[in-house]
Amino acid sequence: MWYMQLGRNVIRLMDSIINLMVLLLFLTVIAFAGYALWDSQQLYLEAEDEQYEQYKPAAGDNLSFSQLQKINPDVFGWLTVYGTNIDYPLVQGEDNEIYVNTSVTGESLLSGSIFLDYRNRQDLSDFNSIIYGHHMDRQVMFGDIGQFVEATYFASRQYGNLYVGGHNYGIKFFAFLRVDAYDCRVYTPAIEGEANQQEYLENLLGMVMHSRPVKLGAEDQLILLSTCVSDSTNGRHILAGKLSTTVFDDPFQKETTWEFKGGNLWGLAWIFLLLAAGMILIIVKQKKSSNKKGE
Repeated sequence: MWYMQLGRNVIRLMDSIINLMVLLLFLTVIAFAGYALWDSQQLYLEAEDEQYEQYKPAAGDNLSFSQLQKINPDVFGWLTVYGTNIDYPLVQGEDNEIYVNTSVTGESLLSGSIFLDYRNRQDLSDFNSIIYGHHMDRQVMFGDIGQFVEATYFASRQYGNLYVGGHNYGIKFFAFLRVDAYDCRVYTPAIEGEANQQEYLENLLGMVMHSRPVKLGAEDQLILLSTCVSDSTNGRHILAGKLSTTVFDDPFQKETTWEFKGGNLWGLAWIFLLLAAGMILIIVKQKKSSNKKGE
């Protein structure tokens, strides 16, 4: 009967519309997930130390670093912690808010920069200088500092390097601490007066999680690398070191390896999403073919 055929046509039409709507919904979800993943990857890519490697001062050739300083005069040095991914330019703003979400080239960037407390002198001649950086996943910015919680990690990473004023200085890390962000006994830079400096040092050593024997006194310059703690709003991790005129060799050699990060992860994600979309199309096509055979 003609009305039965009409009914079957209506049912097939409705089935096709529903399949199309389901397909569009899946593709929309996949596209949104893809964009969210891309956006997240961009944040980490922009924060990786490799982004600034071209500007790193090299022996006898500081042209690249000078070029970075021309882009942003707030750039004054370079910090490296051996055995980690901490290998970044140093900046200092007129306050401690500017570079929380600003790159070393002066652009808006959620991952911010590694920056010196605005109350410190750039030649790092203060008794205690505080350097800040975001704690981020995938070992970018100051993300590696959290790994010093492990005693073996702390024990195997003793040295770093600071380039300021055209000279390299060594850093010997003597302590790792967990402190409160509002503890003024720690977060007061440029302490003056021998008695006050000795008191500051004693307070610092009284809070350590890990430490190693290093001769310390009021005549030394302390470098404190500070970052957030992921499990506490006010918690902070600090890697404390002593500045030295001795430049230490880097005992870690960087090897070229293929890592699941950055562009590699993004490429794999797109392959997965395309495969998922292809599978959906195949399933829909098979369902339509099955419906036709059942008519």
